[in-house]
Amino acid sequence: IMVVGGLPSAAHILGGTGDPADKNIVAARDRVARGLEELVPIALEHGVRLVLEPLHPMYAADRAVLSTLGQALDLASPYPTKAVGVVVDTFHVFWDPQLQQQIQRAGLEHRLASYQICDFNLPIASNALQSRGMMGDGHIDFSAISRWVSQAGYRGPVEVEIFNDEINQQDSALTLATMSQRYETLVLPHLEQAAGVQPASALN
Repeated sequence: IMVVGGLPSAAHILGGTGDPADKNIVAARDRVARGLEELVPIALEHGVRLVLEPLHPMYAADRAVLSTLGQALDLASPYPTKAVGVVVDTFHVFWDPQLQQQIQRAGLEHRLASYQICDFNLPIASNALQSRGMMGDGHIDFSAISRWVSQAGYRGPVEVEIFNDEINQQDSALTLATMSQRYETLVLPHLEQAAGVQPASALN
């Protein structure tokens, strides 16, 4: 999974180096496209699939100039599906007005490689990376997004990916129990219903 990087002007924030005056986001995105073009033949040679992950626009400066699923699919489109896929991470893409259509497109193009979930908490933490929350604690509609992902044909693993200092510091057994309960309540039934599977909860 590829987090493609931000602007040279912000590289120092993550310990890198770059021209503080270089804030050209169009050029940065072009470099991502050219880098992908160089990597695809190597990926194909070694049986590796490159998976593009769009990040929330608040990370465009320092972490990823790739912000929407549509952008990721446009970058992937020239290449074989076995070489380049995309990931749907709810934290990063829930806000996108084109999300349903782009998830459907990703399914039709056979590029859905991963589904990652966590919630979007407010207020934003001083370190925005730590604003991910347990499903149900924030503002993301997991029922809709899970249905869209399932309807697009995704049947792979669902990764709960939470960066949150408070959750990291609590007892791991509590985290696991809460995560399991929230997943079974907020996510799994919608994945199963959209796939035409009777929800597990209805079988008990």
